[in-house]
Amino acid sequence: MLKERARLEGIVNGFDKLVRDIADFEDLVDLAAEEQDSSMQDELATQVATLQSRVEETETARLLSQPMDASNAFVSFSPGAGGIDSADWAEMLLRMISRYCEKKGFKTNVVEIQENDEAGIKSATLNIIGEFAYGYLKSERGIHRLVRISPFDAASRRHTSFAAIDVLPEIDDEIEIEIRDEDLRVDTYRAGGHGGQHVNKTDSAVRLTHGPSGIVVQCQNERSQLKNKAQAMKVLKARLYKAEMEKRKKEVAQRNADKKEISWGSQIRSYVLAPYQLVKDTRTGEETGNVDAVLNGDLERFVRAYLLATAGD
Repeated sequence: MLKERARLEGIVNGFDKLVRDIADFEDLVDLAAEEQDSSMQDELATQVATLQSRVEETETARLLSQPMDASNAFVSFSPGAGGIDSADWAEMLLRMISRYCEKKGFKTNVVEIQENDEAGIKSATLNIIGEFAYGYLKSERGIHRLVRISPFDAASRRHTSFAAIDVLPEIDDEIEIEIRDEDLRVDTYRAGGHGGQHVNKTDSAVRLTHGPSGIVVQCQNERSQLKNKAQAMKVLKARLYKAEMEKRKKEVAQRNADKKEISWGSQIRSYVLAPYQLVKDTRTGEETGNVDAVLNGDLERFVRAYLLATAGD
C-alpha cells in the first residue's frame, strides 16, 4: 500500500508542478509583451519546447491504465527469416530497446543471451525494472522488419530481415499462478560466453520446461544456480500469464473480427535504410526519416501513437 501511495503521490505532484510551470511561463510571456523585450524570444522558445515535451509525456502516462501497465517487464528478442542478417538485426533491436530504457531511467538486467557464431544473437531476454516499464514497452511487441544493404553480402545487395520482440509483464507475488512440481522439469547446464573469468565452471545455468503448456525458459546470467532458477521462474510465470491473456483475447476476437493478433505474418514496424531512410509503424501510420535516432532509442513518438491508438481496447 505504501508503494502504491508513493506512486500515486508522484503522479499528482508531477502534474501539479507542470501546471505551476505553465502558469509561470504564461506570466513570463505577459511580462515580455508588456516590456516589448524581443531579447527573450530564444529563452521563451526553449521553454515552449520543454513544456510541450513534458505535456506530451504526461498525456502518454495518462494512457497507461491497464492492470499490468505499472509492472516491470521481460523483453525477449529472436531473429527470424534472413540468416545472419536477422541475427544481427535482433542484436540491433536489443541495443535499441536498451537505449530507450536508459533514456526512461529504467534499470536493465540481462536474463539470458545466446550469441550467434558469426554475428548478432540467437536469442536474448532482458528484465526491465522501472515504473510502468511494461506499459511503455508493450508497444514494441511483434515483428520488426529491416531493409538495408547487407554488411555481410560481398556483393553489397539489399536484404530484408525480420526479428521478433516479445514483451511480458513481470508477475508479482500478489497474482496467483499455480505451477505444480510434477509439471515442471528442471535441467542445469554450464553457461556459455566468450570465455575468461566470468564463464561458469559449474552447472549454474537453469532451463525450466513446463509440461502442460510446453513453455521452455532459461536463465544463465547469475552465478548461483538458485538465483538463476528464481529468475527463470519469474519468466515462466510471465509467459503463463501472457498465454492466459492471449487465450482471453482470442475469445474476444471471435466476437469482434476487427481485432487481430500480431503474428509473424505481418510486421508491426518497418525500418528502411536503403535506398531511402524511413521508419514506419504499420499499426498507427506513425513515421520518421530519422532512422539513426530511432535505432538509438528514440521511440517515444511510436510508443505514444500506439497507446493513443489502443486506448479504447
